[in-house]
Amino acid sequence: MAARLNLRELKKQRTRTALVRSALELFTTQGFDRTTVDEIVEACEVSQRTFFRYFSNKEEAAFAVQDMVESRFVAALRERPSQESPFEALRHTVLGTWDALSRSVEEVIPVELHMRTYQLIESTPSLLAVHLRRSIELEEEIARVIAEREGVDVDSDPRPRVAVAAFSGVMRLAGRLWGAGEDTSIDAIRALTETYLDHLTPTIGERWRHTRT
Repeated sequence: MAARLNLRELKKQRTRTALVRSALELFTTQGFDRTTVDEIVEACEVSQRTFFRYFSNKEEAAFAVQDMVESRFVAALRERPSQESPFEALRHTVLGTWDALSRSVEEVIPVELHMRTYQLIESTPSLLAVHLRRSIELEEEIARVIAEREGVDVDSDPRPRVAVAAFSGVMRLAGRLWGAGEDTSIDAIRALTETYLDHLTPTIGERWRHTRT
């Protein structure tokens, strides 16, 4: 019985992975809005009913891998050493996530396809709107994790949300600049992210104007 259940779950996972990969390949080559569910299921040789068993719509398929990455980010943040400051914990988590990204993403799709999908989301208005909404929800979840780590009430202490808002702003900026650049590798976005995070504390904590002598 256990063997049959495991085989069934493995088959379901393989079907879901095939749907995600086919959907992202089609989205990134011919455009999200121009791709139909019929084309996705035809590429996988399954029915529409099968597609909707795994996803409510095309958007869910587009964000499937990002969902996985974000979930692992939150889990990794929870595991950071308690002596780290909120910013240190966020910084180490995101850089560590980039280090492990190849391994985790390649469980589902090639990393190159994931990076193309990231650029697709940034350049597709309908997906970008969903991405911004999801980002707000993720920021709230992260703020609550930070508040829990620091032993404060997120609803009465503004610091967790302020810290996460600043951190997320830097992440969005780095992602946008990376998407507009020529080097679309993981190493490139990791280096850009690290550089901009290095500037966060000095930028908000020090004066910019030079004093006259």
